[in-house]
Amino acid sequence: MPLALSHWGICSRCSAALALSVPLCPRCGLPAAHARLPCGRCLQKPPPWQRLVAVNDYAPPLSGLIRKLKFSGRPEIAPALARLLLLKLVAMPQKPDLLIAVPLWRFRQWRRGYNQADLLCRCLSRWLGCGYRPEAIRRIRATRIQHRLTANQRRKNLKNAFCLDFPVAGLHIALVDDVVTTGATAAELSRLLLQNGAASVQVWCLCRTL
Repeated sequence: MPLALSHWGICSRCSAALALSVPLCPRCGLPAAHARLPCGRCLQKPPPWQRLVAVNDYAPPLSGLIRKLKFSGRPEIAPALARLLLLKLVAMPQKPDLLIAVPLWRFRQWRRGYNQADLLCRCLSRWLGCGYRPEAIRRIRATRIQHRLTANQRRKNLKNAFCLDFPVAGLHIALVDDVVTTGATAAELSRLLLQNGAASVQVWCLCRTL
């Protein structure tokens, strides 16, 4: 369909079709009885971050667009996807002080030509007026591809894989990624930030695998 503004990339009809069909826990982002109260899982064992915001489940048509962005050399898709996330954030009571993109291993980023989370961050930082430090966190060793691993293997795979290169003490931070599956990467990074004095950590993603 024709777009009112071409740079939006995705029309309002398709954006509305991405509405979640089930309420999600505001803490872990998994299906819950209430969208405003922590679920039973989080009451017993909460994740290290304080809030998770996702556009939708990892399912068509969003999953196909993400695969094109990541594996088909289509960085021009990033602003349209970032806008979908922005629409989820407009009612946010308080903006974070700093956005941080989940980093890729340098060889993987070189081969892809870009980090898709970085592209999302650049758009969101500009639109929201939040700080963004691309160099804040580095991946200091190669890790196995996460989607091929079990939840336990993912945790072990990411142990001590990241290094913080920017002072975060007292800052409210939003971690940005394309997809959160088990949450192992987000958890490892959240712990790193909180151990270094971050006031709070949110996780923003296009898809939360439900």
